Amino acid sequence: MEVPQGLGVNRDIHAENATLDLEDREQHQAGWVRVRVEESCFTVERALLARCSNYFCALFHSGMTESHQEELYLKGGVCARGFLIALAVCRGESPSLSDPDELVEAVECAAFLQVACLVQYLCDIIDSDNCLLLYHAASIFGVHALFHCAALFLCDAFDDLKDAAESMIPEDLLRYSQSLSPATYIAIGTHSPSMELLQDSFRVVCYLDEKEGEWKHLTNLPTLCSTSMAGVAVLDNRLYIVGGVYGYGKDTVDSSFCYNPDSGVWTSLPGPQQLRYDFTLLGHEGRLYAIGGEFQKRTISTAESYNVEKAEWTFIHHAPRPVASAACAVARRRMFVCFWKPPDTTDIYEYIPAKDEWKLVTTMIKPQSYGHCMVAHRDNLYVMRNGPCDDFLRCLMDCYNITTGQWTAMPGHYINSKGALFSAMIRGDSVFTVKHMLTLEYTITGGGWKPRRQMKGFPKSGSLWTCLLRLPKTGPVTPQLETEGEEEEMSLPDTSEGFVEAIPQL
Repeated sequence: MEVPQGLGVNRDIHAENATLDLEDREQHQAGWVRVRVEESCFTVERALLARCSNYFCALFHSGMTESHQEELYLKGGVCARGFLIALAVCRGESPSLSDPDELVEAVECAAFLQVACLVQYLCDIIDSDNCLLLYHAASIFGVHALFHCAALFLCDAFDDLKDAAESMIPEDLLRYSQSLSPATYIAIGTHSPSMELLQDSFRVVCYLDEKEGEWKHLTNLPTLCSTSMAGVAVLDNRLYIVGGVYGYGKDTVDSSFCYNPDSGVWTSLPGPQQLRYDFTLLGHEGRLYAIGGEFQKRTISTAESYNVEKAEWTFIHHAPRPVASAACAVARRRMFVCFWKPPDTTDIYEYIPAKDEWKLVTTMIKPQSYGHCMVAHRDNLYVMRNGPCDDFLRCLMDCYNITTGQWTAMPGHYINSKGALFSAMIRGDSVFTVKHMLTLEYTITGGGWKPRRQMKGFPKSGSLWTCLLRLPKTGPVTPQLETEGEEEEMSLPDTSEGFVEAIPQL
């Protein structure tokens, strides 16, 4: 059967012989090639195959007879459906893969034809439903990037997947996953730059010890580091704190810092070219993105990206409009930012780095309510917004699916005592939120977020920054220079009465 170039992956592939007619052959002879897989034939651009597949790139540049043929026959190692999935991903599509055989055939094709974008796509769609299957398939076919990503996901979600993992995958795969470090919930208080003489014991970064259910010291903030109205983000398991303010006049801090949890060392880096505070900082694919914010008490729309390898900031296309403290999230390797129009409108834009452009994705209009926090889970964006009549204590939540383009209102209200929901971070199918009184973990379900367990709150009141970091298995690393003296013990509040407040009314 002849499979046209634009066919989607859900079309059935039948074992039928087919040939191109003479007109099609003449049209496609120069830049197109027929690829026969099993008993199906695909007409594909040579340039697309060479760009996306190392196998075809090497073949077309080999000078062998096959490199000039109008038709190629892949014998063994690739199934027709797997090849069709690969073509869809190479064309920039996002095929829905739920059938186990489809997933395995996609992994097989990615390995045999060395299709990097398909490997990346499979890494992006790892979830609790397909993690074990992809992990096992990646180990069989030697797809190392997928193997490692699936192992990390299993490590993070092991409590939920333990029984299935122990019955479905080999012992050596279990051991490897458990040898990795799970993502750990991190929290930072709001501080202005300090002085060495003050020895402020509360200028610390803390991590959540989930086994003991309490917060512990990870590292001290650098003396000149500000977390007040700064940009905070994680990129490649490094914590970045950029800019911020100091003093009553909100003077802008020009210094920025990076923390490496593997070495326990802070390093400095240049600040953005445009001084800014109260801006959005997002880490994505080797770059930091600083979006909007304020400067000299004026909201701005300029945006910049920081290339970590080159250690330099460059301006990107202005944000769609001036915005400060905008909510943001990365879903399926795509960057989304909320732009508000109080009191009723939430516009969600996507920034596309390859094109340096902003694209309006969707608009949510709710009377007297707009989004303040946004987190991503699978291909869903969860937007937390104030309740009726500007009520910030009873948050409402809406879910936008980036695949279907549909909004869903989550039932019930979510108690947002002191802004706890705005500290939400997602790991696996869990959401962690924290405030002074309580740390609460939710489980994400189709009908909303269900409270799962409670732990002690953060040992300091006030606004918090939160993120996820993978810490060494042996625990936090203390650089040699910081080993002198002992850290002052932090008092932890009693949270025994805080759980009822945080339960959403579902």
